[in-house]
Amino acid sequence: MIKVQIFKKENIIYAFDILGHASYDEYGKDIICSAVSMLVTNTINSIDYFTDDDIKLEANNEKTGHIKFRVDISKKPYSRDTDILLRSLELGLKNVVEQYGKKYIEIEEVQKNVT
Repeated sequence: MIKVQIFKKENIIYAFDILGHASYDEYGKDIICSAVSMLVTNTINSIDYFTDDDIKLEANNEKTGHIKFRVDISKKPYSRDTDILLRSLELGLKNVVEQYGKKYIEIEEVQKNVT
């Protein structure tokens, strides 16, 4: 199962953690893992390429599927572009859950202060 945590402060997304694999199909044919990977990779690359926002990324190896992403909002609010890209990621992940079910991907929204 893919476990997604989306961290929000006052309903503004500032971070996400993703861990695991869907196990929908065998390695290389798992369309759920592929969809999540594409959504996440495109979001991170787009924020990095199209904005000047400070980001922190920790990615583990393919075996664990662990990715930690943070936007540094301690100095200034981040750009509207980053906000839209992160909301788009959330929407895309929720659509994957709607299409394939909570058996393969689980999303948890965490409201808390930036640490």
